[in-house]
Amino acid sequence: MLQKVTVNKKLVKELDFWSIIVVIALVVFGSLNIYSATHMKSGTYYLKAQLIWLVVGLLLICVILLFDYSLIKNYANIIYWFGIFLLILNDTLFKVTVNGASSWMKIGPIQLQPSEFARLGMIIMIAKQLDDMEGNINNIRNFVKLTIYALIPMVLIVIQPDMGMTMIYFFSVLGMYFISGLNLKIIGGGMAGLVGLVAIIWNSPLMEQYWKTRLTSFLNPESDELGSGNQLISSLIGIGSSGFWGKGFLKGTQVGGGFVPEDHTDFIFSVVGEEWGIVGAAFLVILYFILLYRFVKISRESKDIFGSVLCIGIVASMLFSILQNIGMTIGIMPITGITLPFMSYGGSSMMTNFIGLGLILSVGMRRKKINF
Repeated sequence: MLQKVTVNKKLVKELDFWSIIVVIALVVFGSLNIYSATHMKSGTYYLKAQLIWLVVGLLLICVILLFDYSLIKNYANIIYWFGIFLLILNDTLFKVTVNGASSWMKIGPIQLQPSEFARLGMIIMIAKQLDDMEGNINNIRNFVKLTIYALIPMVLIVIQPDMGMTMIYFFSVLGMYFISGLNLKIIGGGMAGLVGLVAIIWNSPLMEQYWKTRLTSFLNPESDELGSGNQLISSLIGIGSSGFWGKGFLKGTQVGGGFVPEDHTDFIFSVVGEEWGIVGAAFLVILYFILLYRFVKISRESKDIFGSVLCIGIVASMLFSILQNIGMTIGIMPITGITLPFMSYGGSSMMTNFIGLGLILSVGMRRKKINF
């Protein structure tokens, strides 16, 4: 057991330092933009808080790397069902409604988003099950079992309703299914099923008019310029007027004028686009490309199915979050409460992203058999 919780020098040499460097760059860049968005009202409060989360996240990674990631497989059931337990508490006793969705839980002074942590639990559970099944996902019994594990948390999130997080769950599962070799006809059927599910939820009492308006406002924001379309219009004005180099740090008129709601969380890319222009946006996209490329590389070199699928689940989750978040700020995706990984302010998303990073780095460190 001591070998499993001790990081040998040979293991340290296998650590992907580039991923850590890129993540630090993302958080620092994000912190600058968070400060720009909040300094007039809150001074350095959010800047300091985000940098504290960076330090906590790096310490958390150090702890995770002490353990062989394969040990997590033994606790997959506990992690998964604890996440489900949190979701049930969230939906019943401790729910806090933010922007029309009861996806936050408040216990005393602590407020967290259980769906972020349950997402990791679901990814770990499906990776564990696929490893036990030796990757045989096209066996109908195996497929049904995996899908049930995926549906349980998704149903609890739909109830909130948090459509953005539901989509993240769906595409995380889709990525894990795809890498495991699921028949493409089944994947196509799953996509069709998603469309049907969305149609059912859309016309059910769960879907309040607020959410319908919020999700469809990107199609024609001008129809309600002072209401549901205001956030997107302000974002587009800021990004569209930034030019190649941007307006400059702390010089954004839409951000500085307080015209973009949630500019330090969901709409952080609006700050990037307005103040740093095409150059800043390209820089951010390149950082994400490098990070996801490194993650996929680690997944392909994993020594087992569990490690490979675990990495891809986290990658798929992060990739969809990036595309959805950036897409909604430029008007090509529905507006949802999805944060931009390592950029947006928020403890729950930061911690789960750092935990995911730690798990992937652990898979990469132990992709080879180390002789002690």
